[in-house]
Amino acid sequence: MTKVLVTGMSGTGKSTALERLHSRGHRTVDTDTDAWSHWVTLPDGSTDWIWRERALTDLLTSHDTGSLFVAGCKANQGRFCPLFDHIVLLSAPAEVLLTRIAARTNNPYGKRPEERDAVMDYLATVEPLLRATATAEIDATAPIERVVQQLEELAEP
Repeated sequence: MTKVLVTGMSGTGKSTALERLHSRGHRTVDTDTDAWSHWVTLPDGSTDWIWRERALTDLLTSHDTGSLFVAGCKANQGRFCPLFDHIVLLSAPAEVLLTRIAARTNNPYGKRPEERDAVMDYLATVEPLLRATATAEIDATAPIERVVQQLEELAEP
């Protein structure tokens, strides 16, 4: 019944890790979809893509068998920390993130110059906040099979 949040900056391999975990029989949820996240307008007029709180709460409180791996990096994820057994930060240097983002074909985010600038800003401002709430940190420059193995080890009873 272990619940693991896999978080980190764009390009760290969250989605790839979840795909591998799913292929190994684990229950996985990538929250970068309309089913789990939605756009909100903030008081300053900007927008943010945050978790649908009712949907995430229902998912986490109803999970009662096996391991559940949830991936995402949202401004409101801190509200859910108590519902996870582990909060795992995948981390990698800026040059690795930018190279991966430029090469990926399954997600258009990070292709435009202003998005790459935002990734660098988030690396400096958001990643330290994620690190402060993480119960474990995994070097995402390791081969994906090693990253997945480490995630599975955390989920073992």
